[in-house]
Amino acid sequence: MASVESTATLLDLVRGGDAMAGERLMARYLPLLRRWARGRLPAHARDLNDTHDLVQITLLSALKGVANFRPQREGAFLAYLRTSLMNAIRMELRRVGRHGLDERLPEEESSVAMDASLPALDDFLDYEAALAKLSPLRREAVILRFEFGMGFAEIAEALHRPTANAAHMLVSRALVDLARELG
Repeated sequence: MASVESTATLLDLVRGGDAMAGERLMARYLPLLRRWARGRLPAHARDLNDTHDLVQITLLSALKGVANFRPQREGAFLAYLRTSLMNAIRMELRRVGRHGLDERLPEEESSVAMDASLPALDDFLDYEAALAKLSPLRREAVILRFEFGMGFAEIAEALHRPTANAAHMLVSRALVDLARELG
C-alpha cells in the first residue's frame, strides 16, 4: 500500500527508475508545499509564474535530482523541498525586481499599501535567519508545525519521536530557541 511507504523508500524507488513512485511522492508533497507557499509570492511578483507553478516546478526539479539526495531521516526531504521552494521564490522576486513592474496601482490606492509589505518581508527574513540558527531537528519541528500545519502526532512520526507529547515538547523548546534568536 502506497500510504505505508516511507519517503526514503519512495526516493530509492525513484532512483531505481520507478515512475509511479515519483507520482506517489508528488501526490504526498504537492499539497503540503502548496499550503506552505500560499501567499509567499507577493501579488506584484506573480505573472506567468504563479505560486502553484513554482511549487510544481520545484518538486519536479527535486525529483529529477533525487539521485544526489540522501535523507538522514523522514522529514529531511520535506525540509529540502521547502528550502528549494524558498530559493525559487527568492529568484522570482529578484527577477521581478530586475525587470520592474508592468502593473500600475489604481489612483485611489496609496503607496502606503506597498510600503506596508516591507516590514513583513523584513520580519520574514529575520525569521528565516533565526530559523537557520536552530539545530536541524528543532528547525524541522518548527517548519512542520507552523509552516506545514502538521499535528503533533504527525510530527512525532516524521521526526521519530516516541509520542505526540514528545513532539509537542520538541516544538515548544524549538520555539523558545527561535524566540531567543529573534530577541
